[in-house]
Amino acid sequence: MAADAAAALFDVDGTLVDTVYLHTLAWWQALAQYGHEVDAARIHRAIGMGSDQLLDHLLGDDRDRSEDDALDASHLALYAQHWPGLRAFPGAGDLLRECAGRGWRVVLSTSASGRELDVLRRVLDADDAVYAVTDSDGVGASKPAPDLVRKALEQASAPAERSVFVGDSVWDVQAAGRAGTPCVGVETGGFAAAELRGTGAVEVHPSVGALLDGLDGSVLSRPGAGAR
Repeated sequence: MAADAAAALFDVDGTLVDTVYLHTLAWWQALAQYGHEVDAARIHRAIGMGSDQLLDHLLGDDRDRSEDDALDASHLALYAQHWPGLRAFPGAGDLLRECAGRGWRVVLSTSASGRELDVLRRVLDADDAVYAVTDSDGVGASKPAPDLVRKALEQASAPAERSVFVGDSVWDVQAAGRAGTPCVGVETGGFAAAELRGTGAVEVHPSVGALLDGLDGSVLSRPGAGAR
């Protein structure tokens, strides 16, 4: 690990790409297909967790897990119907490029994998700024566990205390905190600034576009600026 390296780790869904409410709808439909009536508001509040943690959260960890794979596949199939219309948030690609230009090792840290990840990267259209991409494959537990953040730090060969995670949910903030990494929050996933700060976010912005506009005053202004 390079002691002077610093990574800017970015969640993708709800942070860089406008997908949270599409995931909410797809999970609501998938759960209903298997006889689970779960309020959409509860599902929305769980978006940002990996599917394993999300199903535990919504259905209980003592449930019959035999249908988990089918539920996950149903969610993905329903969500995929929206892929042609996905859009990156304004300023998302420019923020990644600006961070890379300032010396950060930019890492996309997402629970998505396979075709879904390919779609998200095409929508972002910023691979020229990306140092590495990490997904949930090979991690012991998804967010809010710290495994995915630690994997991203490993990919970047950067220490946690010199790096920053950017995410939209309280689950992102918790995962980053457990990995020892400061977290910058954005409100585009539907969590309020007070919730994100209350969970430990060091700063909160309305969107990644607003973060880009205020970058000079952020812990992302330069590598090591937010080191603790």
